[in-house]
Amino acid sequence: MTSLRHNPSAKPVAIDAYLDAARDCILDVGWRRTTLTEVARRAGVSRMTIYRSWPDMPQLLSDLMTREGTTIVTTSVPVAPLIDRIIGAVRAIRDNELFVRIVELDPELLLPYLLNRRGRSQDLIIELIEGAVREGQAEGTVRPGNPTAMARALVLAAHGFVISGHTMVDDEVSEDDLYDEARLLISRVLAP
Repeated sequence: MTSLRHNPSAKPVAIDAYLDAARDCILDVGWRRTTLTEVARRAGVSRMTIYRSWPDMPQLLSDLMTREGTTIVTTSVPVAPLIDRIIGAVRAIRDNELFVRIVELDPELLLPYLLNRRGRSQDLIIELIEGAVREGQAEGTVRPGNPTAMARALVLAAHGFVISGHTMVDDEVSEDDLYDEARLLISRVLAP
């Protein structure tokens, strides 16, 4: 069996409905208690219909998180300066109910993407930042350097704000204070 990304015969509308059902399940009971059988039940299809697209929950979760991440990144702040797009994406991910639920109930699901490998959403983010860095370099608004390395460094910095930002908020430092610092950090990395 292959995941959605390797199953060209799957109908996009149906796939979205299945991913919506999986999202609803995870929001209700968390990833550990969500099964492909429950996803099929909520989607109103047979288990085999779901199994044709995903052999297991990790593959389904991977496709769900890719869809969620792609939506966030492409809609958070689509037309704005690069710094605003990065901060907008960080805020949108931090506020995303699926991401929040996973952090609350199943934070270990994030570890592979922080310790072992990049996910498709991370690659998309890197690609978008890299393109914006190249454009900025051509215009003279971004310093010279390897755009790929710069984009990856910015994603690494953003990880901290996305994953751990809430741990730095208290009576002395607000979330907005942290975003102001993130904006300063990004602007200094990019400054010509």
